[in-house]
Amino acid sequence: MLLGADFCEADDDAPARDGNPRLGIGRDVVLDRVIVDKNARIGDGARLVNEAGVMRADGDGYYIRDGVVVVPKDGVIKPGQSV
Repeated sequence: MLLGADFCEADDDAPARDGNPRLGIGRDVVLDRVIVDKNARIGDGARLVNEAGVMRADGDGYYIRDGVVVVPKDGVIKPGQSV
């Protein structure tokens, strides 16, 4: 499930900041059983699939509840990060 954003970033006026990816979902991202809340930033090549079947955990920019990965509002997933 993907939720929208409160604003848009144009390619030329909103580059990645502080090492964080741009607003939205990057290239070559894999999502399975994921909820992405609004204004989230998911970097290129991230893989959010919970292959280990974890039922509950808190991670860097995400959490898992009942096996579902949740990227909260304004959450940031670094490029190449895997869950």
